[in-house]
Amino acid sequence: MPFLDYVLQRPAYGWQDESGNLIKPGPGAIFKEFFSRLNIFKDRKNWLPFFSWLKVLCLIPFFFIFVIYFLSWWTLLAAFVYSMIVMGTHGTIWHHRYCTHGAYTFRNPVWRFITQNLTINVIPEEIYVISHHVHHAKSDQPGDPYNAYGGFLYCFLADVNHQPIAKDLNESDFKRVVALMKHTGVTANTYQQYLRWGSYVNPVAATTSWLLNWAFWYGVFFLIGGHALACSLFGAAGFWAVGVRTFNYEGHAKGESKQKAGTDFSENDNSINQLWPGIVAGEWHNNHHLFPKSARSGFKPHQIDLAWYYIKFLHKIGAVSSYKDFKKQFYLQYYTPYQQSKVSLKPELISK
Repeated sequence: MPFLDYVLQRPAYGWQDESGNLIKPGPGAIFKEFFSRLNIFKDRKNWLPFFSWLKVLCLIPFFFIFVIYFLSWWTLLAAFVYSMIVMGTHGTIWHHRYCTHGAYTFRNPVWRFITQNLTINVIPEEIYVISHHVHHAKSDQPGDPYNAYGGFLYCFLADVNHQPIAKDLNESDFKRVVALMKHTGVTANTYQQYLRWGSYVNPVAATTSWLLNWAFWYGVFFLIGGHALACSLFGAAGFWAVGVRTFNYEGHAKGESKQKAGTDFSENDNSINQLWPGIVAGEWHNNHHLFPKSARSGFKPHQIDLAWYYIKFLHKIGAVSSYKDFKKQFYLQYYTPYQQSKVSLKPELISK
């Protein structure tokens, strides 16, 4: 079997039936799998999805403190900008374009570390990266960890139910996982540690990184605006952490066919270019599926790409040594031929 067919932990309800069709579990089966995989007392190898949601739960009190005690026009504006733009753009810069697709390279580990910690630490790199490789290989097909055809819950709880790596990889396959993650700078378990913890990252390293990141950013926000700003932005990060889990369901048109001619050119999946995610996070998702390794996915003039602006800025100052940009290929292979086809059809329409 190809590596990406089994690198993720198979859910109890499976990916596909004997005929190769997607298994669409009901809400009961999805929640049963979800809580089973969060049970660290049942199996210590469940620690990473538990850890991922623990961080979300720890952000919730900040959100309520913000709403109850610190809600004002300026804290609301700060929370909106931080959750909608800063957190979203950072996810595109770090998890998506660098960690998964290697769309650009840093000149040294210092700039990589700075970029990794530009925002409040929420999503474990391992859960995102490995599963996203599978997503691109199997978009909207059985085995896609956040297949929109599976429904909203199938996607929303995918980080627990579908995205963790398998717990029974042999040493050779674990080395392949390490190869996919090594450039991120996240310290890898040894194979013996993997057999104990069921993950690429070690829980001690992950917990230490999380606590130091949160302590640093709470201190910075407190010095700028006191507890009001710190609680507002930590609460905003919690809001984003929940909301971002809806993106792939929406970004793949809720399992429907909603692609528009002249806007969405990747026709091998249901991905669509959405205005809001594009503007606030550089997530022009259909463009991204056309050229996954591109450091820019906002190809057209109106497609604002804040993630690309950050990468380009780092390149200008020498922090990024190289990047891949497929804008010219997009116009050459897709947009220009589309425009030419429209022009060539006009005489026919007029004659009719």
